[in-house]
Amino acid sequence: MTTRWTAVRVLRDRTAGRCLTAVVVSGFGTSALWLASGVWVKDLTGSDGLAALCMLAMWAPTLAGPLLGTLADRHRRRPLLVALSLFMAVLLLTLCAVDGPGELWLLYAVLFVYGAAGTVHDAAESALVAGAVDRSLLGDFNGLRMTADEGMKLLAPLAGAGLYTAYGGPGVAVLDAASFLAAALVYLSLRVREERPAQAREGGRSATAEGVRHLWADAGLRPLVLAGGVTMLCAGVSGALTYAVVEDLGHSPAYAGVLYAVQGAGSVTVGLLSGPALRRLGARRFAAYGISLLAVAVALRAVPYDPAAWACAAAIGVGLPAALIAVLTGVQQRTPGPLLGRVTATAGTLVHTPNVIGLAAGAVLVELLGHRAQLVALGVVLGVTAAVLLGQSPASADRTAARSASDASPA
Repeated sequence: MTTRWTAVRVLRDRTAGRCLTAVVVSGFGTSALWLASGVWVKDLTGSDGLAALCMLAMWAPTLAGPLLGTLADRHRRRPLLVALSLFMAVLLLTLCAVDGPGELWLLYAVLFVYGAAGTVHDAAESALVAGAVDRSLLGDFNGLRMTADEGMKLLAPLAGAGLYTAYGGPGVAVLDAASFLAAALVYLSLRVREERPAQAREGGRSATAEGVRHLWADAGLRPLVLAGGVTMLCAGVSGALTYAVVEDLGHSPAYAGVLYAVQGAGSVTVGLLSGPALRRLGARRFAAYGISLLAVAVALRAVPYDPAAWACAAAIGVGLPAALIAVLTGVQQRTPGPLLGRVTATAGTLVHTPNVIGLAAGAVLVELLGHRAQLVALGVVLGVTAAVLLGQSPASADRTAARSASDASPA
């Protein structure tokens, strides 16, 4: 009852509800394009490698997260979000000109800019939400955002595939452009007061380094972000072993889709529960418990038994997002507003880059070592990570300062 009530509080909060609406709308188009771009290149060229480059083009700009996040601190966040959304809506329409292998450079260029704009967008949105939403609702908002993201990953690819079949890649590009236009309108409707950022006294490199220094110097954030990075590294290796796990179960590769769906259901669940859990546990313990659950689930994936595989998929869906939600909420709660954009982007780079490294490492190791031994080893590493995080001395700042009335008097 408390969980449902706090979720309703987020949706009834004008700023939080509209920001969440913008996330859902733009996320639908992004998820649709994520699937369609690779299929589009595969159809045009027949090359799996060129199709895989689509994801690389979208992901590569996140490596410059600390620098790109600085842009979110140099401008007022709401106008920046509106401008970015309108810019992407126009840019995506240029993909209507792609009708053969000769225009693939345009697709890759748009996807690269898409990734860079997305990094700035996420940093600006996080800063806007942290400044405009009640601090007691930040965990709920981030949890509901995770729920919305996972829901889009389940629904949007199906819509994108259907639209691609009917109208080709340009049809999906138009859908994504429309989703950005709708998001821009939602951001325009926000009524938030933002002070004009103070003029930077330092150059771009120094301003970027300031965000990195804050993240590293904060005794609460540093172990949280490092644990998030280790967790995503292990998750990447584990993800690369999925098809080996499916084969060990005696199923065709398509069975991986079933496990991903079960994992998505777990992610939706933890998104709804994260707000109350963060208020009771604090970001550090919430992340540690999530990583502990993930450790057990990853290790037990080595058991070739269908019910165990389903249970592990659901547990991974709960444990992994818990760590990510805790990192984002911790950054929002412990970072001054003027630094929030670059600190958010820096944390995103440190947490998500290891995931890609893990995927690459797992793709190599699966050919050299048995997947069962790797899964058990990953479980041990994750268990140690959780233990180290739990062993950190508790800090009062780790908890949400403001508590909702529902915590004092549960419904």
